[in-house]
Amino acid sequence: MKKYPNIFVERKKHRNKQQLLIKFDYNNDLINIIRKIDGALWSTSLKCWYLPDTDLNIEALKRNFDKITKLTIQNSTNKTPFKRNLSADEKVLLNNFYLYLKGKRYSKSTIHTYTFFVADFINFHTKTALNELTNKSVELFIESVFIERNYSISSQRQFISALKLFIVFYPETLINNLELVRPKKSKKLPNILSQEEVLKIIGVTQNLKHKAILALIYSCGLRISELINLKLENFNIDRKQLVIKNSKGRKDRYVSLADSFIPLLSNYYYSYKPEIYFAEGQNKGKYSAESVRQFLKKSCLKAGIRRTVTPHTLRHSYATHLLENGVDIRYIQSLLGHSRPETTMIYTHVKRKDLMQIQNPLDRALQNFKSTDNDHKKVLLSGKL
Repeated sequence: MKKYPNIFVERKKHRNKQQLLIKFDYNNDLINIIRKIDGALWSTSLKCWYLPDTDLNIEALKRNFDKITKLTIQNSTNKTPFKRNLSADEKVLLNNFYLYLKGKRYSKSTIHTYTFFVADFINFHTKTALNELTNKSVELFIESVFIERNYSISSQRQFISALKLFIVFYPETLINNLELVRPKKSKKLPNILSQEEVLKIIGVTQNLKHKAILALIYSCGLRISELINLKLENFNIDRKQLVIKNSKGRKDRYVSLADSFIPLLSNYYYSYKPEIYFAEGQNKGKYSAESVRQFLKKSCLKAGIRRTVTPHTLRHSYATHLLENGVDIRYIQSLLGHSRPETTMIYTHVKRKDLMQIQNPLDRALQNFKSTDNDHKKVLLSGKL
């Protein structure tokens, strides 16, 4: 069996948040594994990979590394570990629930997340028989675990979704499915770049591969996961189309290639000669999502853009610019691969052209101001309110 370097996980505050710093001697296999863990990022300053310090991420690290190398996780000084003490019957039940989710064809990530949450829930009520669990048991778990661990609303929604499936799989509990309500998501407006800013970012990016990647993400509204999984066979140059396969929600969709992108694509292809994927990393494997984030960050600094810009910002900007150019919201929903129109409707809140057409009441008041000597109007216009 191949021997891998030991991995040490340290708990430390980084970027104003509690993180798990993952340290090991350089090894390509371990790097490829950690790149696949959702949320894993490389820190140039700390010279290590890191993840948010959550029980879900600790579980992910154990799941990926425990069987191939020694994994040492530093005990937290400010958190009480939540140890599981499941019975043999409970472990069998959870394993069957895992297989049930697998049979439902959920993604690997969703299966692990849902099983993790249900395991924690059962473990929390280990002294209570499963057929005696009620909605009050759910509320107590959320108050004692989710609030205590400062889990996000998204995580709480995932737990409720997991529990809804579990009580279908195991209907002997007294939990009333109809009364289980997911908390509403926080409705934050997306960060949007102007068209001039997008062109500036692409323009200052001198590396040909990086330039092609950024141009494609913006011009097709791609998610970062779609970009790194994109294969050359997905391009249809004759029809100027790109097919995005097996995207979020296991959906395929078509998007059009920009005429202005074709020469850049040709130049990139003949210069780099990728074989399978549009963007290839070392050993012709998939390109790293973190690499994209890093060179985008550098390009933004060169372009003089100081606010946070991610690959998803380019996707948000693509959608908003389509809306501003008069494209129907239903077409934009299809181009983005959204399942529900409500998801796409958020871009109507940041549509700049419509917002700019709304006259500010102060300007309206000045226009209608009827003073004989205009003294008050002059004071307002001078900036001395």
